[in-house]
Amino acid sequence: MTPRQILFLVLAAACLLPGVAAPVALGVGVVVALLGLAAFEKPAKQFSRLIIQCAIVLLGFSIDLHQVVQAGTSGLAFAAGTIVLTFGLGWLLGRALGTDPKVSTLLCAGTAICGGSAIAATGAVIRASDAQMSVALAAVFVLNAIALYLFPPIGHALELSQAQFGAWAAVAIHDMSSVVAAGKVYGDEALQQATVIKLARVLWIVPVSLLAGWILARQAADPATPATPAGAAAPPPRTLLARVGTIIPWFIALFVLASVIRTYAGVPAGLADGLKAAAKQGMVLALFLIGSGLSRRALTQVGWRPFAQAAVLWLVVSVVALLVIRRVV
Repeated sequence: MTPRQILFLVLAAACLLPGVAAPVALGVGVVVALLGLAAFEKPAKQFSRLIIQCAIVLLGFSIDLHQVVQAGTSGLAFAAGTIVLTFGLGWLLGRALGTDPKVSTLLCAGTAICGGSAIAATGAVIRASDAQMSVALAAVFVLNAIALYLFPPIGHALELSQAQFGAWAAVAIHDMSSVVAAGKVYGDEALQQATVIKLARVLWIVPVSLLAGWILARQAADPATPATPAGAAAPPPRTLLARVGTIIPWFIALFVLASVIRTYAGVPAGLADGLKAAAKQGMVLALFLIGSGLSRRALTQVGWRPFAQAAVLWLVVSVVALLVIRRVV
């Protein structure tokens, strides 16, 4: 085994330590790639996707559907409205800036739902490349970190109530952990409000991923798709199960099943916490592997536009959400 491979494995193992944060792991992976220190490129790419999918399933055991229902109809409507607004504005910005459609979709999912988890789930369904996912994750994580430190002081300066700040944090801060952290800093009521609303948004991973899978299936079945070359064997007809598997990825189906089990069968608190922690650290390792698959050439091909799109989208959504929340919450 070469020194480069040993270093790569050590860094990957370090990502499993509880104190290592996702943005740090992604950043280290990118640095490793840009310095030419990445190893096991093909297995790392395959393993990262499997880890992400398994982590998403484990996250389902931490979501109690009753908590979302208790948020009330107005809370669910608010979540749905802001998600639709985010995707609509995001796609318009993407077209105006000429952002790669897959990267634009990932940025919309990360901003509208729950940061890295939504990007990972959507990226797995639409078959985004490592470069596309890395850039989308980097843009969202940078803005997420900025929001975590800026939002509580802004909330106090604007004299937001606990409920108002919790709702604002849940909508405008990307990642669930940062939403919880910001809410905890602001107060107990803000923490509860932020958690419930964000949980409602996390569940949108399912319909968004299903929609992405449906669009992908429609594109694959498009009559404009080139026909099978002469002399080549035609692909076997897909069974109903294969069609369903294309539209409903296995990890999304198990994610829903895990949430149902948590809600109606119950999961011991210790086990639920352990599964959530495992999912979190698994995602950290996956982000390191994804970052290590990034190259200077790939980064150049993606360009600066995703960062501009993510920043503008985040600022507009944050301001609009704040104005609406101050009037109705």
